[in-house]
Amino acid sequence: MLTAKEVAYAVTKALDDKKGMDIQLLRISDVSSLADYFLICTGTSNTHVKTLCDHAEYTLEQLGEPMLGREGHRGNTWELLDFGSLVVHVFTEEAREFYSLERLWADAEKIDLKDIIVEG
Repeated sequence: MLTAKEVAYAVTKALDDKKGMDIQLLRISDVSSLADYFLICTGTSNTHVKTLCDHAEYTLEQLGEPMLGREGHRGNTWELLDFGSLVVHVFTEEAREFYSLERLWADAEKIDLKDIIVEG
């Protein structure tokens, strides 16, 4: 069984591997009981959003972490994956700007991902 942080890091790496953009990891456990982490990512198109979510789901499935739920909104402009301790939000750029989760969760701790994401 992975820790919440290990789950979050595994999905962060998976999204980065599939060219997810502007990946942000927020530790929300101090400000909400919804989850320990929110992972927010942008896809370049509706198809890319789906691909990123499929890969995140597959990655955690391989690690024995079952997904509790997956919801898509408005033709893959926003997909949400619920892994219990981690909620993954993958948006198109327009949807991400519209929903502005980083602003809504401004009280959450932003995790430094420089050791996980390799800038290329």
